[in-house]
Amino acid sequence: MDLLEREALLATLAQTLTQASAGAGHTILVTGEAGIGKTSLVEQFVAQHAATVRTLWGTCETLFTPRPLGPLYDITPQMDRAFRQTLAMGETGRSALFAALLHDLQAHAQPTLFVIEDIHWADEGTLDLVKFLGRRLHRLKLLLLLTYRDDEIGPDHPLRLVLGDLPSQATLRLKIPPLSEAAVARMAASTHHPTHAVYRATGGNPFFVTELLATATLDVPATVSDAVLARVARLSPQARSLLDLASVIPNRIEPWLLPAIFPPASEPLNECFTSGMFQADKDFVSFRHELARQAIESALTPPQRQAAHMQVLQAWLAHGVAPDHYARVLHHAVQAQERDLIVRFAPLAAQYAADHCAHQEPAAHYATLLKYAQDLAPTERATWLEAHAYECYLTGQISAAEQSRREALALWAQARRPDKEGPNLRWLSRLNWYLGRSAEAEAYATQAVGVLETLPPGTELAMAYSNMAQLRMLAEDAPEALRWGRRAIAMAEAFADPLTLAHALNNVGTAELHAGDEGGRPKLERSLALALEHGLEEHAARAYVNLATTAVVWRNYPLALHYLAEGIAYTTENDLDSWRDYLASWRVRALLETGQWDAAAHEALTLLGHPRITPVSKITALVALATIRLRRDDPGGLPLLDEAYALAERAGELQRIVPVAVACAEVAWLKQQPEQARQAVLPAFALARTRGNPWGRGELAYWLWRADGLSEDPGEIAEPYAQHIAGDWHAAALTWQRLGCPYEQAMALMDGDEAAQRQALGIFEHLLARPATEMVRRRLREQGIRQIPRGPRATTQKNPLGLTNRQLEVLVFLVAGQQNATIAQHLFTSTKTIDHHVSAILLKFGAQTRAEAITKAYQLGIIAPTADNIGK
Repeated sequence: MDLLEREALLATLAQTLTQASAGAGHTILVTGEAGIGKTSLVEQFVAQHAATVRTLWGTCETLFTPRPLGPLYDITPQMDRAFRQTLAMGETGRSALFAALLHDLQAHAQPTLFVIEDIHWADEGTLDLVKFLGRRLHRLKLLLLLTYRDDEIGPDHPLRLVLGDLPSQATLRLKIPPLSEAAVARMAASTHHPTHAVYRATGGNPFFVTELLATATLDVPATVSDAVLARVARLSPQARSLLDLASVIPNRIEPWLLPAIFPPASEPLNECFTSGMFQADKDFVSFRHELARQAIESALTPPQRQAAHMQVLQAWLAHGVAPDHYARVLHHAVQAQERDLIVRFAPLAAQYAADHCAHQEPAAHYATLLKYAQDLAPTERATWLEAHAYECYLTGQISAAEQSRREALALWAQARRPDKEGPNLRWLSRLNWYLGRSAEAEAYATQAVGVLETLPPGTELAMAYSNMAQLRMLAEDAPEALRWGRRAIAMAEAFADPLTLAHALNNVGTAELHAGDEGGRPKLERSLALALEHGLEEHAARAYVNLATTAVVWRNYPLALHYLAEGIAYTTENDLDSWRDYLASWRVRALLETGQWDAAAHEALTLLGHPRITPVSKITALVALATIRLRRDDPGGLPLLDEAYALAERAGELQRIVPVAVACAEVAWLKQQPEQARQAVLPAFALARTRGNPWGRGELAYWLWRADGLSEDPGEIAEPYAQHIAGDWHAAALTWQRLGCPYEQAMALMDGDEAAQRQALGIFEHLLARPATEMVRRRLREQGIRQIPRGPRATTQKNPLGLTNRQLEVLVFLVAGQQNATIAQHLFTSTKTIDHHVSAILLKFGAQTRAEAITKAYQLGIIAPTADNIGK
């Protein structure tokens, strides 16, 4: 049966499949509200192309906590032997499993259409799979087709993060619209229902229209549930009872399960099929639509629902539960309130999910266990609290992890188990550092060492030493970092502990590099090699971070960008998103310092849009974006700087405090407020006198000097700052030029002779640094110098924000409501280029949305309200 008003969507799907078949893989996102016809559209598309493509179809389940990688298990029968064996191994790593899938897709002669339905219910592992495939589509004959309800994913839904990571040039969004009133009239032609009333009640939702037209009465039901229940009411009591029981089973139902929960199932089952409530789904039975199942389930009373779950649960227990169904059994146990079965299956489900590289689900399973098992023995409960804390840590739920660790610590203390107290204290130190609580992190670290040193030496004490080294390294206290780190290295080598050794080498190497000792780099490289060799992904990511960030700090940008590129690729490949974000934030800083301000602003805006960005990554991105806006006198800079200041103050680390203090001082200096500039840097400078690196200390000393507040020898500071403070602006400018820092070069040149000042003026104008530009012009005028470049011509008077000609063109298209892909076609460029232009426009307007930017454009007179000549 042909679908109404879906021809254009099917044609788009077919066109994209053609591209994918030629090796240009794509992801298609089919979205719309429940009942709009997503599954029907995909089924018809699959049927039309069944002869030319291999179709894989997986479904995400609406369980209390979904089973890991459910769609992969759905497609297993159609995969090659190697993939089936890899999946059957159970504890194989995600990398091996995904690699086996990739090999199957590459080896298959036909193009592959991989459908994952209801991705809004996906587990963490399935979302990782989508990211994995999305990033490799360019070399696959694969059309990845995902369906989801776009009205069920809020701003913080994990799916949003995944969709944001998909390559835009290979991702297509298809939103299914409701049916028109004409289409509803065609559907209602053979019934007695008034078309207009049906359309008004349903809004053109195909499922609702179908259910409403199936009712015998001429009255229009108020809701989908009313329509479904009206249809169910016409069935026999036995069929209704079967539907009631089946309604508590999400998604597909195994053929053996219905007779097990409802022995006289044959005739009622046939009735459910003939009435259109059930449908055959390959080797399973399912409701024709999830909305129908939910409507029937919601009509059950709480005791009826609990009894139904209990029947399903007993059937599973009698049948036997395979590991990949632990999550389903746990779902029914929770709904049936069966405490003993929850305690039995929650750890099994959690471990199974963790073995299959999911971590959100184990955290949820352990939380369920802890909720229903308050009466466990203290030591057993402490063990599960530790497991919960670890899974929360891996998934960025740091506050929840910290709470579970504190409760576990108290229980181990009651049990007088210092061997357990020590590791929990060390973990609390790490978690409090993530939360920006440096003082608490230091206190817990000291306690951990104190407790563990009362026991025989071992790997836990080695890691506690390394944790102390890390905190001292982060505080830029090199002597103490080296003292603790060397103790950790010696102990880790004695116990042949590669994890702690990699961790400690990282700390020592980073501390040495911060102090200017290049001998630290081989230690960091060794840490990276150990981590890669032993599959220690987090430690490898940390090594990339410190290799890259120390290079940025010391202004070695070619080396920094090399490590940043490698590190971002590694963390992206291994889905280490928080580490990737941290590396990306330092890439933003490197782009800012090398004069690539538009690119830095675009990447900073992208980062700040991530709902789960950690404070340490956010500070760097906020400071960079604020600095660009303030240097260009664009709106919105000060609120960003205020937010960065609050986060840095709470973190308490010099590496977070210095950039914020410097930015605040520069803003005050540009506004000719020297006292405020001095006050901005004095507290940080006092800290940096005894610790820190020459570059941070030099930057603080430089701004104190600029504000006439440097009254003492700053000690060892980086070369260009020392040169400038000593009065050699020319040498400082040459050093900054050699390093590749144009803004700093211009800041030195502006203190020179007329020729130098004119050169500074040109650099500032190129960067659109308006406050500094005006400062140089004023100095030249005060010296009586004539023929000063006038800056923007009169023709740009109504372009006060300094938009480029191309940005003005893009802005006109935005006013006309055009999307980036359409704008790219009109301007004969790529969508990615337009993405950058739009980000730059938002930055210059200080706007968060297109609508806000357009409003400001009208207010500033940049766009006339009658601009309507798009495409003419």
